[in-house]
Amino acid sequence: MKLYSTKHTSPDVNFEEAIFKGLPNDNGLYMPYEIPKLSDEFIQSLEHKTLQEIAFEVSYNLIGDEIPKDVLKELIDEAINFTAPVKELNNTIGVLELFHGPSLAFKDFGARFMSRVMGYFLKKSSQKLNILVATSGDTGGAVAMGFLNTPGIEVTILYPTGKVSNYQEMQLTSLGGNIKALEVNGTFDDCQKLVKEAFLDEKLSKQLNLSSANSINISRLIPQTFYYFNAVAQIRRRGIKTDIVFCVPSGNFGNIGAGLLAKRMGLPVHKFVAATNANDIFTQYLNTGSFNPRPSVKTLSNAMDVGNPSNYQRISDLYGGKVEELRKDMASYSFTDAETEKTIVEVYEQYGYMMCPHTAVGYLGLTKYLKEESRKDLYGVLLSTAHPAKFVNELKPEIAAKVSVPKELSDLLSRKKEAKFIQPEFEELKSFLLNK
Repeated sequence: MKLYSTKHTSPDVNFEEAIFKGLPNDNGLYMPYEIPKLSDEFIQSLEHKTLQEIAFEVSYNLIGDEIPKDVLKELIDEAINFTAPVKELNNTIGVLELFHGPSLAFKDFGARFMSRVMGYFLKKSSQKLNILVATSGDTGGAVAMGFLNTPGIEVTILYPTGKVSNYQEMQLTSLGGNIKALEVNGTFDDCQKLVKEAFLDEKLSKQLNLSSANSINISRLIPQTFYYFNAVAQIRRRGIKTDIVFCVPSGNFGNIGAGLLAKRMGLPVHKFVAATNANDIFTQYLNTGSFNPRPSVKTLSNAMDVGNPSNYQRISDLYGGKVEELRKDMASYSFTDAETEKTIVEVYEQYGYMMCPHTAVGYLGLTKYLKEESRKDLYGVLLSTAHPAKFVNELKPEIAAKVSVPKELSDLLSRKKEAKFIQPEFEELKSFLLNK
């Protein structure tokens, strides 16, 4: 697997180099030169394959022989050992539940796959690795649990103070061991900027052997393609042969970026819909052709509070910078907190189904697109990115009372939070990394 930087000024790398380096020196993002088209036979037989079989075929076609087939299969079986069911709301809408992994969020796919792949490559050398990751909510918990006690790897997680839920915060601050947390007095964008500054400091990056577990790392995107193919497989098993629309609650745009990558590999999709909250930078870009980052604002769907989506670079590069070409595959809408709260209540009353705020934004985006498209032969799938229990403190009391909190979450609140508070200044991060 040969990869280039989207800025096209850093040297090309192989897959192993890309996942450990994380970010090219020119501040671009790594993309594969070749995006293989999966065989018609594989696509037509999806409904007869398990999630793990799909994951192996997709990842092997992308990565090639950098990881032996038997090792890759073993890594996938260990990392992707949970389900991702499509639950039907009605005859035309299904919910792809991506919260059945250990941290109860879709980030488990990327974090667990990445940790196993990195662990495999590290076994071939005696080097140690420092993972640096920024989180707007769910990434931190998934990375913490995915990398906990992984030999040779230390993890530092940066999160914005007061902008993650209580459960999210405890998932990333209470595990101890090789997991350290930094509470940053700022926004997610501040955290992400600090992480990028650390990678661009060549001396620091080399001294500490830094790598990233954010969606800027290509090994996060690869496993996120798996569940798109698996969703199509499930839908076909139910005898549904109509065109499919995926709606993705979007923040840093890694999740929908993985979907677009899957489409290039042959995934049969009619359209992707990016649903955003008040942080609608990408929505404005798609509608106007102008990408204008701005400071993020706090919303109910906090994991989507991103004012400068990193994966814009990958998506733009995938379409040659031609927004008119991107519009053929993607639509985008933004929604308010008031609309989100109202939707959570209405969906529960109509279907008895509880959604987290991010999933509710996705529902709004999907139903708006289906209404505007006004085709009777479309089947819509919205991605449910996290268990609603992770956001009970952000929901209205009358709704929060109806949410069943899993034991693995409730047990977290009895643990001790351990996090160092820092200002969003690079020198503070650098000092912590050099002295921890």
